[in-house]
Amino acid sequence: MGAQEKNMADLLPEEFKKEMQQLLGPEYTQYLESFQNPASRGLRVNTLKWTRDECMDKLPCQTEPVPWIPNGLFYEEQVRLSRDPYYFAGLYYLQEPSAMTPASLLPVEPGDMVLDICAAPGGKSTELGARLMGKGMLVANDISNSRAKALLKNLELLGISNMCVVSEPPERLGRAFPDFFDKILIDAPCSGEGMFRKDRDMVKAWKEKGPQYYSRIQREIAGWAVGMLKAGGYLMYSTCTFSVMENEGTIQWLLDEFPQMELVPLKGFEGADRGRGLEGCIRLFPHKIRGEGHFAALLRKKAGSGQEGQGLKREDETCRRQKGEGSRKAGGKKPATAQNKEKERNRELSAFLKETKICWDESRIVVKNDMVYYLPEGLPADTGLRFLRTGLWMGTLKKGRFEPSQAMAMVLSQKLYSNCVSFGREDPRVIRYLKGETISLEQGEAPVKGWCLICTDGFALGFGKGNGMTIKNKYYAGWRWQ
Repeated sequence: MGAQEKNMADLLPEEFKKEMQQLLGPEYTQYLESFQNPASRGLRVNTLKWTRDECMDKLPCQTEPVPWIPNGLFYEEQVRLSRDPYYFAGLYYLQEPSAMTPASLLPVEPGDMVLDICAAPGGKSTELGARLMGKGMLVANDISNSRAKALLKNLELLGISNMCVVSEPPERLGRAFPDFFDKILIDAPCSGEGMFRKDRDMVKAWKEKGPQYYSRIQREIAGWAVGMLKAGGYLMYSTCTFSVMENEGTIQWLLDEFPQMELVPLKGFEGADRGRGLEGCIRLFPHKIRGEGHFAALLRKKAGSGQEGQGLKREDETCRRQKGEGSRKAGGKKPATAQNKEKERNRELSAFLKETKICWDESRIVVKNDMVYYLPEGLPADTGLRFLRTGLWMGTLKKGRFEPSQAMAMVLSQKLYSNCVSFGREDPRVIRYLKGETISLEQGEAPVKGWCLICTDGFALGFGKGNGMTIKNKYYAGWRWQ
């Protein structure tokens, strides 16, 4: 053993080492040797905006495909891609390669109702949302309100419009969404054994709260998730730990407690290991792939086992929500002055939407407290949940005018909005814009009036307000380049 390997072996709890020796047998030494290797850096291409091949051609560093992830890439360790303008354009998400696996294996299709029940910070949710391609709905939940805010930012940054962000415990979700979702992802809280190599602070956390503590939480979440899944729907369960108790043990508990659930064997790939005692699960070990430790199992709710067709009627509920949260209050007719102001504001909104090359469903546009939202298809009314966001925040109505939001900018592009200014990625004005500075146009660049979309190489960064040869910066202050 090398010095680093010995040091890490000294850090590992004796109980954990015994379990890993039993789990891996003769491969245990190879596992320890993997601590000598640096963690792999990865990114997942946002396929809502471009392809993996385009990304490989245009990134300012060498990349290599992640073999088991269709839109995953390895990149050089020394490069800070979080400081690249393309990151601010939402073209990719920085993610550990193994962590890309569960969302990639969940068979999400456009139009599905999808739940990510432990979603923050958003690595898996952003992939699920991209694969919906703007159709159906993604509900992304995290019980921590502060983490849910970070989740919201990442979803908006990548241009996911048909999403709702919630901060609730699983039992409240379960009561609000019985037999509702086509696909559910549980990336469960766990003891984090698979992250020991990448984050050695996880060893200390393991000593404080080990597998037994987390297995109880995992089973509670899984039980509520079963009730939210439609008959015929799929549930992906994943962790970043090696513990049999937390992995196969939780899956076996679920199968025993809920006979309507069945295990769907996952197709393996090079480097993937089989489950322990349950065929069809996938285990990832850092000594067998370029990534950290992960576990994934796919389950299906048998057809005919639930109350098919008992879910909320999507169109009716969307209309009900519009009536309940719209700008018009029930119980009386608005005064003429208020009606005139509302018509003027609606004209401003309509004029802006006509500048986009998107076919908006007006029945899904809702105004609440002067905030304009575009609701996802099939969002139920009156769930009683704490929503941080319901759909796409389009913008705000202010004193007779409409101001588009940062989230609205991120679903657009040079191809989808008529009034655009696009700078090359190396143009210093890109960074100046991301810092919040006023932008000056050069000779030969057309004068710009009104709301304009600021882009880099045609990809949206945010809005500005044109005044001839200068553009007032409207980039969201909370996202600015620091």
